[in-house]
Amino acid sequence: MPPRTTDSTPERHDDDRVPSTGPEPETAGEREGGAAAGAGAGSGKGGDGASGARPAEPGAEHTAPTPSPAGENGDEGGERGEDGDDTDQRVAAMRRAADGGRRWRALHLAGCAVLLAVAVTGGAVAVGGGQDGGTGVDAVSAAGALSPGDLARGDLDAGIASLQKHLRAQPRDFGGWSTLGVAYVEQARTKGDPSRYPQAERALRRSLDLEPGNDQALAGQAALAAARHDFPGALSHADRALKQNPYNERALCTRIDALVELGRYDDAAKAADTADDRRPGVPVFTRYAYVHELRGDVRTARSVLERALGSASAPADVAYVATSLGQLAWNQGEYKTALGHYARALAADDAYLPALEGRARAQAASGDRAAAVTGLEQVVARFPLPGPLVALGELYEDRGADGDRAKAGDQYALVDAWTALARAGGANTDLETALAAADHGDKEEALRSARAEWDRRHSVHTADALAWALHVNGRDEEALPYARRATATGYRDAVFLYHRGVIERATGDERGARTHLKAALDLNPGFSPLGAREARTALKDLEGNR
Repeated sequence: MPPRTTDSTPERHDDDRVPSTGPEPETAGEREGGAAAGAGAGSGKGGDGASGARPAEPGAEHTAPTPSPAGENGDEGGERGEDGDDTDQRVAAMRRAADGGRRWRALHLAGCAVLLAVAVTGGAVAVGGGQDGGTGVDAVSAAGALSPGDLARGDLDAGIASLQKHLRAQPRDFGGWSTLGVAYVEQARTKGDPSRYPQAERALRRSLDLEPGNDQALAGQAALAAARHDFPGALSHADRALKQNPYNERALCTRIDALVELGRYDDAAKAADTADDRRPGVPVFTRYAYVHELRGDVRTARSVLERALGSASAPADVAYVATSLGQLAWNQGEYKTALGHYARALAADDAYLPALEGRARAQAASGDRAAAVTGLEQVVARFPLPGPLVALGELYEDRGADGDRAKAGDQYALVDAWTALARAGGANTDLETALAAADHGDKEEALRSARAEWDRRHSVHTADALAWALHVNGRDEEALPYARRATATGYRDAVFLYHRGVIERATGDERGARTHLKAALDLNPGFSPLGAREARTALKDLEGNR
């Protein structure tokens, strides 16, 4: 599975404010206490560790004296028709863009078969609103607007439509505007539609215009910045929100996310402790677990996630946590266990994309390539997001027939089109561009993007990306220190180990190469259809040279 990113984890979408009198109502996630309690022997908190984006068309800015949720066509960022029609139109537009890109390259690049692929990581699709058949989306809060909890319990699109209707009637409801902004961020992630990001930005700005400094909108801005991979901005907005309300769950969680992605792992661990003390529950538990996973403490990570799953009740929470457990198991090469967790996630939400993608990857690693291809084809037919597109392309490449190579090129072309949309929506994709271009496209562009991202943040993922981009450009001596840094925290990732082994072999360190290539295959022998095959070939050659 591609590395999970923290900007895709769910929040418990309740009212983030702590009442001035009396404790907050107890939630399912809080009844059992914090993440640290019951995390397992020797699971102490703290330590270091390390850790996708979505676009569409921005609507018109509001210029009328009285704000309205309606944009140019009376629908400020709302659904452009029914959900199916909206998705079909977006898929068709991406395919047209990809077709145009292929024709242009055929004329200008002498028949280049593989376009630059930008594989935004597979955990990048956030929680899709759980459909439990409830009527939450029709409920109205005391102030007249839907609460974030109502949106999470019901249909997100219907909730947004209700919010828009409410805001046309009550345009000065700052809480309604902040909720709408956060809902757009969720919609961008769940639908792979980055045009929602500018719409979210305008809604959150409107909330702050009406009520300067309100923590709900500031926390929403933090979540939006994280979704766009602006992690310094996310940290700044989260800190501002927490000054207003130290118990704002969204801000607490986004602060952990930002620190992890910036490579500030000790600070992230402390932030996770603080969040666990203040707002224990599923959103904090999952971040707490990830911090431990990134420092190699898989036992604690699994224990905390199992605890989170036991306390989850909403279908969205069950789907998310079960998928996180599936990804953790997949990273350790435990494919049967991973498939069990993905089945649990899909029982809660049969349309949850990260679980569908994860199941396909586990099927591929288990040897059931036909089921994996079928599953990923079904995912990308409806939601052509980068993670499953690249995974499907590599499965096609691994089959190796002429027709399959052409199919792989089609997937990479769609990723290229999606990336253009993501950038238009204000998202930074340099890390994903570096990794995908190194394997499937322009090697010089891979290095440019990797260097640009390293200048912004020093996480283990940026270290690995820069190491690999340097390697494919023939600069292995420069690459080696970054490859070592990527594996220094103890994070168990077969891709990192594979990259380090290949780079060590290129620098003449055959002993180190054997150690790390073997470690990658021992840990997760199906980590990549193409990478695992190359790792086995390289290791066989090294063993033959002994």
